[in-house]
Amino acid sequence: MKEAMKRKIREFALDLGVDDVGFAAASDYDSPLTPALDSIFPQAKTLIVMAYREASHCESENMRIAMSGRMGTMEFMESCNYRLSRYLERECKVKAMTTPASYPANVSPEAKFGLIADFSHRHAAIAAGLGNWGRHNLVIHPTLGARVLFSTVLSDIELPSDAQVSGELCNHCDLCVKNCQGGALDAEGKTEQMKCMAHSQPYGIGANIRFWTRFVDSTAEEQKKMMRSPEYMRLYQASFIGYQYHCFKCYSVCPVGQ
Repeated sequence: MKEAMKRKIREFALDLGVDDVGFAAASDYDSPLTPALDSIFPQAKTLIVMAYREASHCESENMRIAMSGRMGTMEFMESCNYRLSRYLERECKVKAMTTPASYPANVSPEAKFGLIADFSHRHAAIAAGLGNWGRHNLVIHPTLGARVLFSTVLSDIELPSDAQVSGELCNHCDLCVKNCQGGALDAEGKTEQMKCMAHSQPYGIGANIRFWTRFVDSTAEEQKKMMRSPEYMRLYQASFIGYQYHCFKCYSVCPVGQ
């Protein structure tokens, strides 16, 4: 009965255009930094994790092209999350709750100003048998490689976890380490997030704070120039588009699955 339900849900998600689907019992989800599932959805018993291959936009040196591709992927992921949750509640008569694919994020000091998410899709993917860790601390999928993103729907339906991926998928070529221009992967098993963010999100909150700090200390004439500067225009665009990534090297250089 439970396997038949998993097949039914998997077929629906795959028909949406998702590349792969995995199931994890809530008890198998182990993310050491993110909040407990009980604080999000106390009745959660199963995590339904969907995998999406990142297209070749991540190879472009034009970061507007690369970021546009990522934004399109994120919109598709959010749509699939929403449609699956509706399907579960309407057709399967169970409770379902989507989780953010990226932002909104908890930007309080307790969450390191957005660095600790409310939910970890990477840890959910591991629990759902959709891959294992690479040297770049990304999840490597058995067929999709490292160019893969994940979204998750929580449900109170009780389903068993899928089998874990056996065997290591990372070939330890260290191309991700050598190509990380922020030096964020030097220590194995750890991503130094501030080094990553400073390089990959040059127009994020840190740059915004620095700009406005300079602005309030500037003369009226200097302020006029600042408001017409390329720096301000990029910050302005980032403020309504959202987090803009300017580096995809850990995805694009990984040879696994290409």
